[in-house]
Parts: sequence; C-alpha cells; structure tokens
Amino acid sequence: MSQSLPEIHVIRHGETAWTKSRRHTGLTDIPLTERGEHQARRFGEFLHGRSFAHIFTSPLQRAKRTCELAGFGVMARIDPDLVEWNYGDYEGLTTAEILKKRPGWQLFRDGCPGGESVAEVGARADRVVDRLRALGGDVLLFSSGHFLRVFAVRWLGLEASCGRLLLLSTTTLSILGYEHDKSDPVIRLWNDLRPGLE
Repeated sequence: MSQSLPEIHVIRHGETAWTKSRRHTGLTDIPLTERGEHQARRFGEFLHGRSFAHIFTSPLQRAKRTCELAGFGVMARIDPDLVEWNYGDYEGLTTAEILKKRPGWQLFRDGCPGGESVAEVGARADRVVDRLRALGGDVLLFSSGHFLRVFAVRWLGLEASCGRLLLLSTTTLSILGYEHDKSDPVIRLWNDLRPGLE
C-alpha cells in the first residue's frame, strides 16, 4: 500500500432509537441513544493518535454527535451532501411497513415517493467523491448508512443501485482508497464493527 495515496475513513453514526427499531431515518434529526454515545466515544479511543487532513460530517445531529464524541468535532466541517437519504413518505417506517403499502418495493431500485430517487442520492454522492478526490491527505467523514452505501459504490464507479450489495451497521469504520494510483479506487475495509464494540 502506497503511503502517498490518501484514504477516506468513513464512519456511520452511532445507534439511535430508530436504527434500533429499524425505522428509516432520513432527515428526521434524532439523537444518539446512550449506547450510541458510548459507541462514538469508543471510536475516539480507536482512532486516537491518527491525524486527518480533512474531516467532514453530515449536519444531522446523529452524525455530528458521533464526530464530537469521537474527538473530531472542533476540526470537522459540515457538508450538507452527507445527509441521509430523504425517505419522503417512508420516513419513520420499517421496511415491513413499507412493503405492506407497496409490495415488492426496493429502496435502491425505487427510491422514495416524496423523497429522493436513487439517481438523486447518487448525484449527491458524486459531488462528495469529486470534492474528496481533489483533496490531498487522509479524510475522515461521518454520515448515515444508506447514503454511505451509495457513496462507496460511486467511489468505485458503480451504479448507485449497487449500494444494495453493501451491508453497513451502525458505528462502523470503512476505508476507501486506491490500489496503484488514483485511477484504481478500491474499498480497503468495510463495515468493521471493532471500533464501536462495547
């Protein structure tokens, strides 16, 4: 692994009441649970001593608070493009509840009525990818699950719908980077649960 090639360290926020109950949490700005706060502090311990040239967070409190509790809040810049998928009419619902209303629905194919389409989330992810590729040095970013799945596949140049193939748990670390040079984007690590474990 070349030390001159930057890495993007991606952290999904800690547990919330809605992630625990598996409700789609898009733009509803709910706090971390006590467990989620503990998980975020564990991230700080795990990343202690690491330095990042750039730190970005979603404006939503679950990501911002994870960033703060991990010890990076002072240095972080808010990036509105890092918000979670806008679930529109499906906000706060579980997948089972959505499927009762709309049998056969798939988020990464169908998007959300009154919210964002797959293409719209992919376009936001592309803007983030473009900005990060123009930067030098390692990057740390905090965001939410479904957006980060789309971001990762767009980093690789895959269709946004391929995000359905990547599972991403709360309070996990993933690392995106390159193999030989900046024309070879790769996933170096995905869905690592160790940092947030109690």
